[in-house]
Amino acid sequence: MKTPSELRYTEDHEWLRPEGKSARIGITDFAQDQLGDVVFVELPEVGRDVKKGEAFGVVESVKSVSDVFAPITGKVVAANQALVDTPELVNQDPYGQGWIVEIEIADDAEVGALLDAQGYTALQEGGH
Repeated sequence: MKTPSELRYTEDHEWLRPEGKSARIGITDFAQDQLGDVVFVELPEVGRDVKKGEAFGVVESVKSVSDVFAPITGKVVAANQALVDTPELVNQDPYGQGWIVEIEIADDAEVGALLDAQGYTALQEGGH
């Protein structure tokens, strides 16, 4: 499983890539592998305010349906519309073209509190 070192991670298997005042968010390689073939992604509306830990979207696979949780508090500034027609991008490129949403960062401390790659790898190895 890939766990890029420049990203931050949640215990719910989301990743976050800070990009200036906002951050791109998606599900991890581990999460997409556990889900299997993704067939649908429900995206939040641009402009929506989200709170850390709040479910803001859904990823549906052939095996199950999983909520996607906001790793930080902020405003949705972009949603990956490519996933509407090509949800399998989540499987093919979870850290690139398979991103789900971009959120304006309300509190930099929330980003710093997320797991680093080493912490996330340890979480996976612990069987969570």
